[in-house]
Amino acid sequence: MNARRSMPDVAIAGGGMIGAACALALARQGFEVVLVEAREPQPWSADEREDLRVIALAPSSAKLLDELGVWNSVSTTRVAPYRRMHVWDAESGATLDFDATGEGRAELGWIVENKLLQSMLWQALRAAGVRVICPGEVRDIETRADRVALELQHGEALSARLLVIADGAKSALRERLGIETRGRDYAQRAVVAHVATERAHEQTAWQRFTPEGPIALLPLRDGRSSIVWSLPEARAQTVLAMDDAAFRDAVGFASDFRLGRTLETTPRASFPLRLQLAKSYAKERCVLLGDAAHAVHPLAGQGANLGLRDVAGLVSVLTEARDANCDFAAPHVLARYARRRRSADTLDGLSFDLLERVFAWRAPPLVATRALGMRALDALAPLKHALGAHASGRA
Repeated sequence: MNARRSMPDVAIAGGGMIGAACALALARQGFEVVLVEAREPQPWSADEREDLRVIALAPSSAKLLDELGVWNSVSTTRVAPYRRMHVWDAESGATLDFDATGEGRAELGWIVENKLLQSMLWQALRAAGVRVICPGEVRDIETRADRVALELQHGEALSARLLVIADGAKSALRERLGIETRGRDYAQRAVVAHVATERAHEQTAWQRFTPEGPIALLPLRDGRSSIVWSLPEARAQTVLAMDDAAFRDAVGFASDFRLGRTLETTPRASFPLRLQLAKSYAKERCVLLGDAAHAVHPLAGQGANLGLRDVAGLVSVLTEARDANCDFAAPHVLARYARRRRSADTLDGLSFDLLERVFAWRAPPLVATRALGMRALDALAPLKHALGAHASGRA
């Protein structure tokens, strides 16, 4: 390896939304941070076409982004609040409703473009003193008693007291450390697009569970809706290959024409779905964050929120240890973060997986049981309130 530069406190491998948020959060707590990312995101512009990948941000995520100084910039651009959520079962007709007023809030959450949020985070990095190596890639890891030695793609050497791995669900660094995962392939794809409909979305997130899979219509600021439609692989390919007229009709039928006819659509995109949970979140002086630690089904819209809660949890643990004059990257400190977040993420991931299984039931007695459960939950205000509080990050 080549000669090293001065050693930062934390190196972060992966500059996606979660990695960038972690870098910014740690820098604002006084840690010296270096971020290594293969490619810098393109600057976001209000004039360009919207990113088809959107995020349903929970209040806990907005609070973190506000603490990082980026939420004001994000919230005054192309962001749409949603104040209600209406869920219904195509087979039984059972419904479930959440309302911000009942939760004592102005909104349940916000629909934000992934590219917009990532761009705003990157704009804030250098102002916060984060050293960015881009293009860059961690090729090799060597953990030592007091640091992690990294070899980058061009032979550059970098050492840090802690390595945060946030390089996505297919994390090569997670595999390099020998951390195994468990889960299952859903053999599904999420088809995404933005659509204009006859009726207004009413600042409501609509989700219908059909025999093929759930379809969600999420409100956008300009009055259109972002759809996330989970389908079996073969059916997804058929939907992706449809002409626009056939696709508009298919969206209308799948959503029971709840917002009337589909009038316009953007081009479509898709991504595969699987449940993947890391069996460990920490090893020696390395920790996993975001999708490198957990990938979950999008039916509850919580993937990004779980990653941002990882960020908040990790920063809290590291700051507490440093302020107590402890080695913040010591294995027993990282184990504290790993216990808290792996437990919470696993519970959520398996809960979403259970929902996917329950809504896959087709036998009439099981469909009736599912409907009974939905109606009971909708009628039990304390239980529904607890569920809403958990989704918002308050529990």
